[in-house]
This record gives sequence, structure tokens and C-alpha cells, in this order.
Amino acid sequence: MEIGKIPENILKRSVMRQLSTKRPEVVVGSAVGEDCAAIELEPDETFVLSTDPITGTAKDIGRLSILVTMNDLASAGATPIGVMLTVLLPPQTEEATLREMMQQVNAACQDADIQVIGGHTEVTDVVNQPVISVTGVGKVKRGQLVSTGGAKPGMDLVATKWIGIEGSAIIAKEKEEDLRNHFPASIVDAAIGMDAYLSVQAEGQIAAAYGVAAMHDVTEGGIFGALWEMAEASNVGLDIDLSAIPIRQETVEICEYYDLNPYQLISSGCMLIATAEGSGLVRVLTDAGIDAAIIGRTTEGRDRIVRYDGEKRFLEPPKSDEFHKVI
Repeated sequence: MEIGKIPENILKRSVMRQLSTKRPEVVVGSAVGEDCAAIELEPDETFVLSTDPITGTAKDIGRLSILVTMNDLASAGATPIGVMLTVLLPPQTEEATLREMMQQVNAACQDADIQVIGGHTEVTDVVNQPVISVTGVGKVKRGQLVSTGGAKPGMDLVATKWIGIEGSAIIAKEKEEDLRNHFPASIVDAAIGMDAYLSVQAEGQIAAAYGVAAMHDVTEGGIFGALWEMAEASNVGLDIDLSAIPIRQETVEICEYYDLNPYQLISSGCMLIATAEGSGLVRVLTDAGIDAAIIGRTTEGRDRIVRYDGEKRFLEPPKSDEFHKVI
């Protein structure tokens, strides 16, 4: 395709026609020539926004872009309504690639019951692979908004599912041939299949209804990054048991093979939650079919301690994600 704004005929057939989900709150949605979206909310509802780019991989980028944004809204306890997309494509991109991306977006939107309410699609030579930047729009009843910075000293910290889900799945897809030459097919297949667990919408809804104090989806920087960010936002200390942090063997194997730290690996699909009663939350999540574990507690002061095998270390500010060493 030629550099510049996507032509109207391509926009209509390869973007608009691929999008089918509608929400009743959307007054003005995506359409040719529309510069803004409009959403009607109830008087007792709060508007919630999130934004994220997908830049680390081009495989399954449409689906990933929606899932990551929905996870952000879930961490606020919000009901997702829609997304606005900015799609940037390198000049060598075929129209069929754009259409496939939008079909992925639409399928993920149908699963999440959200609408694409607007966006912009452009071919530009400043990118060398497709990039999707997503703004998520959601709503939450007034007084029920959950933030990253709501944790108080003495609370349990709960992690859902496992760390390293997104990183393991992406690396397994991008480096599939290399991994199949080194590991049994069962390990590689299981790692690729971990992308089925990328959504945290279910645990977000359950935790919000339970009345938790804070939530944070574990993305860039891994669980160590998420712990630091929650502690910073909440102005609390941490006491973490490294051995309690849930991790799958496939992630361990991939990280050992590429010499990665799994605790600093992008982990969409894992939600970090602070609550006054962690055992009860774990039971509720387990009853709903969602694995969860208490991995530590918040503390007074600013010390962020990680304990393992009788030794302790101090958590450091987030570093570049381990994912970038491989992809």
C-alpha cells in the first residue's frame, strides 16, 4: 500500500466491514469522516480510559492489542465499552494483512463484548512492522473504582494464574523452530497455548466484587515491575516470598534456555491484587476456576523485600523487560 492515510475504499472493505460489535452506550462510533466518538453514561458512572501500544510482535497483533487493553480496564474494576485504534503499517504491507489484523480485532471485541468506536489507519515508513496503539474506554459505578495505588500496610498480595504467560507465548511463537529443535513438542505446544490465558477480565470482575483495595495487571517488567509499581503508587513496603510466586514449567524452561529472568518477563494474564483478606479471595477465585496464590504482604515503610531460601534481597525499580533480549 502507498504511504499515507488508508484510502476510503480500503478503509471501508478491510477495516469497517470487519467490525461488527455494537454497544448501546455508543452514540457516535467509527465511521468514515468521524473525528470523535461519543459515549452516553449514567449519572452514577465513572468514565475509565486506558492506552497501550503493541510493538513487540506482529503475530496475532490484533487480538493482543485488544486483550492487553481490556486487562488494563479490568484492573480498575471497570466494564469495558469500546476501543479506539491507531494502526500504523510499513509500506510493504499488503491489504490482506490489514484485513486479517482487523478480523483478529473484531473476534477479540466479540469475545469481550466491546465496540471499536473510532481510530486512524495509516501507512508510514517510520515503522518497520505493524503497530497498533489502543485506547480502551470503560465505565465503573461511582465509588467502585479500583486503582493500583489503593494498597495499605498489612494487606495480602495475591497473584492470579502464573507469571510469564504473555512472554512465554510470544517467544514460543516467534522462536518456534529454534525451540522445537531443543525441547519436546509438548513443551513448545504448551507454551504457545498459554496465550489462551492472557485475559484477566474474569479475575478483575471477581476481585472488584470482593472489594479489594488495589489491582495491577502484570505487563512489561514482569511481576517484579508490577510489585514495585503497586508499592510506589500505594506508598507501602513489601515482603514477598519468591517461592510462592506461581510459574509454569514451560516458562522456566524457556527462560533458562534464553537466559532470562522470569520475574522480569512480560506477564499479561496475571493480575496482582492487594486485599485485606487474601485467603478468602483465593478461595473465591479458585471456586471460579482461576488459580491464585498469596505471594506476600504489604508493610509499613519503604523496604521492598523479596525472600527466598532463608535469604533476602531488596526489590529494585523496573528494568527493561527480559522479552526484548529475545524478540
